[in-house]
Amino acid sequence: MDVLADVVTAMRTGRSSYGRADVRAPWGLRLTRSTGAAFHLVLQGTCWLLPDGEPPLALGPGDAVLLPRGAPHAVADQPTTSLVDVDLKTSGKADLPPGFDPTGGQGPRSLLLCGTYRLERERPHPLLSTLPDVVHLRASPGGHRTLHTAITLLGEEIDADPPGSRAVVPSLVDAVLVLILRAWLEQQGDHPAHDWSKAMADTAVARSLELIHARPAHPWTVATLAAEVGLSRATFARRFAEAVGEPPLTYLARWRMTTAARLLREDSGPLAGVAQQIGYTSEFAFAKAFKRDFGLAPGAYRRQATAGPETAQP
Repeated sequence: MDVLADVVTAMRTGRSSYGRADVRAPWGLRLTRSTGAAFHLVLQGTCWLLPDGEPPLALGPGDAVLLPRGAPHAVADQPTTSLVDVDLKTSGKADLPPGFDPTGGQGPRSLLLCGTYRLERERPHPLLSTLPDVVHLRASPGGHRTLHTAITLLGEEIDADPPGSRAVVPSLVDAVLVLILRAWLEQQGDHPAHDWSKAMADTAVARSLELIHARPAHPWTVATLAAEVGLSRATFARRFAEAVGEPPLTYLARWRMTTAARLLREDSGPLAGVAQQIGYTSEFAFAKAFKRDFGLAPGAYRRQATAGPETAQP
């Protein structure tokens, strides 16, 4: 079981949106808060990220930035350049504002890919919760090679627009989210904070997460998980809570509901089948637990996820 891939799949609640910004200085784009996680990939040239209330951050070619909570921010050729507003949509293609002339300047050219990933934010996974407001991965020689290879390939596809590019680019954009998260986890090393990198670095905790993700319907207990990874019950419970930030059975309950939400979004089958897949023998008990966590009955959640929030009622 690939836990990172499983988590990203469960966190995604819709299609990514993206827009190509081919600009010449001076230029500045202010992005309002979106319901998704904003991202910027610097394909060519340089620019500045201007997070609200935070110091400007210089970005160079090959840099990747993820703002997991969609905080308001701007990108510009210089921190002092005047800005125009852009609304990062959560579906379809994100376009530059009407009347904005990206080639009107006479300065250096920059090519960016900007957009959003739709991620679950009402009940975020611990991985999402532990990310900083701005995840910045610099293009450094020998570092995060797969991520920067993907960014380079995106730049070539977008700049040249060869046949088949419309099929290649969306797939690469989706892959970049996983590559950014993987690179960020690898970058943490022995960081002492409670975060997902610590969970992945602890082989016993990582193995227990694989078991939970592979078989969420199994009647796991702290004792059975501890036995599977070769630790005493007390040692396992302590190490799991220190690394993940919550006890094993709390995470198990969270993951069952996260899995249920994904199944409801993706599958139109009976609710009883969803309940069974996450370990509930009673559809009523499942519905009660789901509503307690999400504030909606499973059927209403499914309607909201598939037809838009205006059509669903609790």
